[in-house]
Amino acid sequence: MTLTLNPAVDRSGNVHGLAPSEKLRCTGDRTDPGGGGINVARVLTRLGADATAIFPTGGLAGDLLVKLIEADGIRFHAVPAPGETRESFSIKDTASGAQYRFVFPGAPLAHWYVEQCCYQALHSLHPDDYLIVSGSLPPGTSPGVYGMLAREACARGAQAVLDCSGEALRQALGPHLTLVKVNQAELEDVTGMATGSSDDCVAAARHLLGSGTRMVAVTRGSAGALLVSKEEAWDASAPAVQALSTVGAGDSFLAALVWSLAGKKNMGEALRLGVAAGSAALLTEGTGLCWLSDIHKLMNQVQLRQLTMAYAKTATGG
Repeated sequence: MTLTLNPAVDRSGNVHGLAPSEKLRCTGDRTDPGGGGINVARVLTRLGADATAIFPTGGLAGDLLVKLIEADGIRFHAVPAPGETRESFSIKDTASGAQYRFVFPGAPLAHWYVEQCCYQALHSLHPDDYLIVSGSLPPGTSPGVYGMLAREACARGAQAVLDCSGEALRQALGPHLTLVKVNQAELEDVTGMATGSSDDCVAAARHLLGSGTRMVAVTRGSAGALLVSKEEAWDASAPAVQALSTVGAGDSFLAALVWSLAGKKNMGEALRLGVAAGSAALLTEGTGLCWLSDIHKLMNQVQLRQLTMAYAKTATGG
């Protein structure tokens, strides 16, 4: 089960050279469903999981989002809401190879509709299910809503997974969370600690574990990712690939990681699959996300290293 409170229609394209005030003719027009939890559900479905995406939807963009998700074969529950579902844009400059991402905040979502989305997610949960809450909050939504969802999911015997940042993450941390996924910048922001090296990232991740949260995954772009618990710490390098788009790489990583953990894989193997999936997502245009065939091709290129407890104690200053 995934919940996305601020979904989007993702539009992407290419342009040869960016210049101000010019009419830039774009090619490669593409439209995909977007939003953290929706992307996670798309990848989980491709991996063979029984995933359902829950999200609010409104206006013409919301109607388009539903059609795109239906075409992708994803099980979903859309909560009709006033306002227009947001659109996000990514443009790749084929002259430089750089990708530019434009993300709007979206329309405010009244408290009643937030409650409806949360109700649908929580009351569909069974013991040992995973609830993956991912993405930004709509403007004006209480940052405490993610923490509430995690506590309620845990009370129902489910596993709560969170991918967010800032105040919403700070207020959600605690023993009710099975897994938190952050990137380096988000980890540095929430802890106030340096994250420049893998040692720094492990120390900062263990700082989050002090809240009682059971695992922290840290994505590090081309440097790979880390998965840290109180007992173990793993470091995985990322395969070198030619990126067509970075959109959705983190969501692909999270989906594969959770799918593997839910299948009782150990932390190291789960991290390997997650990094392979995140890297595979780079091989698709727009928000195309990862495909199983590409994941399998990249798995053996992920270099996995278990960090020793001596290393972990050094990293935390113990």
